[in-house]
Parts: sequence; structure tokens; C-alpha cells
Amino acid sequence: MSKVYLTGAGPGDIELLTIKALRIIQEADVIIYDRLANPEILKKAKNGCEFIYVGKEDGRHIMPQDDINEVIYKSSLKYENVVRLKGGDPFVFGRGGEEALYLFKREVEFEIIPGITSAISVPAYAGIPVTHRGISKSFRVVTGHEASNRNFSSIDWDELKSDETIVFLMGLHNLDKISNKLIGIGKGENYPVAVISKGTTKEQQVIVGTLANISLKAKNIPTPALIVVGKVVELRDSLKWFL
Repeated sequence: MSKVYLTGAGPGDIELLTIKALRIIQEADVIIYDRLANPEILKKAKNGCEFIYVGKEDGRHIMPQDDINEVIYKSSLKYENVVRLKGGDPFVFGRGGEEALYLFKREVEFEIIPGITSAISVPAYAGIPVTHRGISKSFRVVTGHEASNRNFSSIDWDELKSDETIVFLMGLHNLDKISNKLIGIGKGENYPVAVISKGTTKEQQVIVGTLANISLKAKNIPTPALIVVGKVVELRDSLKWFL
């Protein structure tokens, strides 16, 4: 019987790959991977393993999600050990739930192997804790990606009025919109923000600013990048340890 492993690759640093994920990758007959998975991970696969790339580049899908689901399913008919390798964690904006449901409906056995999500690890590598006593007692992870043809927002912005830390994933292209929305709900123009590009890797870049100026300061920073909004950003000067 074949089995599909929906596997989290972690945020970028290959040493943050879990022991379980590494073992499954080494046993894989085929690895279906996306752009956010560190390509060095593929070198851990056994000889003869097939590789299928299904990522996307700056919003351009190499393959629509429905087609990716079908590739995973058809691979399960051909191979015994199928690894769907996804950047970060499969269930944190990774559409892993959709892929799992697709397999469930077709009676294909699957297993979820969680990965370290960029939502907490990338800020940590930038010296920014998502929670800190006396500053932020909670944090929220929000999708920053909204289709440009929408004339409404899927985010309930009014829920973001508190001083909890907000981490926006996939929001770099909407950074100006995000900043303006947060200012509009009452956060001050000088509220601290950080944009972290290629976090946990040697190419990591961190831009710190305010809601008023972060769009300009981070204008040319490359993707993938996430946005951290909150007073915890001010701890970076003391806790910076990586880049």
C-alpha cells in the first residue's frame, strides 16, 4: 500500500528540518516540492528518487492547486512512499488540509509531518520574540496575500486593534495596504514593524521601521518575506543574534 507524507520542510535553515521529516525524505520514492523548501533537502533523498516541482514564482503558479492535488494522487498510484514537501508547516497557509482532504476522498493513506513554521522561527532568527512578558501576551498569524481583483478584504481588521503581535505571511506585495489598514484602525504611524526576507538563511535581511515608513524602507527587499507588527520588534536591538 502506498502512503503520502505531507511534510513540512521548515523555514529555510536545513538544520531546522525535523528528524522525522529527514527519515521520510530519505525513504521517499518521489518528492513533490515547492519553491519555499530548501533545495539542499532534496540532496538527502536516495538514488533513483523522482523529483516533481510544483512551486510558484512571485505569484505565478507553475501548476494550479487542483492539478497539484491530482499529481499527488497519481503519484500514490505509482509509488509506495510519496513525499509532498512544503515550506514551513503544511497546515499553516500551506494548503496541506486541501491536499489531505483530496487524498481522503480517494481513500489514499496519508500522514502529516509538521514543520517549524516561519511565523515563529523567522522572527526568532531576527531577534524578535512573538510574545514577551509585559509587551505582548499573544500573537496572531494572518495571511497577507489577497487577490488584487478583490474590492473587499477577507481580513477582519477591527480584530487587530490590540497590542498583540501580528505576523503577516505572504504579504510583501500588500505591505502598503497592510500599513494603511492598521493605521486606519487606530495604530499610530510610529507603531513598530519589521520585514524579514529569506529568514533563517544566510541571505536573511531585516528591515525595521514604522507603519508610516516601512513600505518605502522595504521597497526592494526580495521574497519570500514576512511582516511582524508589534512592540516586540523593538527588542531586536538587544536580541539580534543571527543577521
